[in-house]
Amino acid sequence: DGEVHINELKNGNTEMFWNPTGEVRRQRLKRHIVLFEEQTDFESERLWQHVTSAINKGDQHKATQEKFVLEEEQRNAARERRENGTEWKPLLFRHDATTKEWHYKYEDLRPWDPLNDIAQFEKNGILQTMERHLSTRMSNHKTTCINNQITRHKRSAKDCRRRKTSDQPSNHSQNTESSCSTPESVQELSDDDGKYLGLESLCAQCGKEMNHLKEIHSAVLSLQRAQQDIHR
Repeated sequence: DGEVHINELKNGNTEMFWNPTGEVRRQRLKRHIVLFEEQTDFESERLWQHVTSAINKGDQHKATQEKFVLEEEQRNAARERRENGTEWKPLLFRHDATTKEWHYKYEDLRPWDPLNDIAQFEKNGILQTMERHLSTRMSNHKTTCINNQITRHKRSAKDCRRRKTSDQPSNHSQNTESSCSTPESVQELSDDDGKYLGLESLCAQCGKEMNHLKEIHSAVLSLQRAQQDIHR
């Protein structure tokens, strides 16, 4: 959080390398940490609290002592397990016998979906992703809109058929028949046949959702460009 300078030893010049201004701090991602009093004994912040405190005070001797105490406790616990024949079963990691490496059990390697994924966080050591499910909601809403319009079209077609078979003058019956679709043609329609019914125009809510998705996508692209600039 402090300023970083480059000092040129040859001529004694000093150049500003990094200055975390208020604007820089405001652009940072918010950091979410489990409250200290809710952490278990083996979570890093609680486990290393005395070492961290000593480092922050600039007391390297005290920090080294506290670190030694922690490591000695771990060695004693491992020694007791060996003597008692107790098998160590990690809660959050698994051992790969082929590569001889440890891997996090709940790692999420899928690509980040900027239109659906909101945030990623840990709860009880398990990595979880908060999702938006906008695409599913939009798909369901669009299907409902189409089904409603098809239902109205079927009802209109049945009314036409009823009028056509009633005791109307022949010329009126011909006009009614020519202006209505038959129920059979409607029953064969699928969602892909929406254009036949004039359903290609989205309802107001669908249009609003689409505009919202476009805004989110635009914001994500802007964030990605900012991240690329930071990496450079």
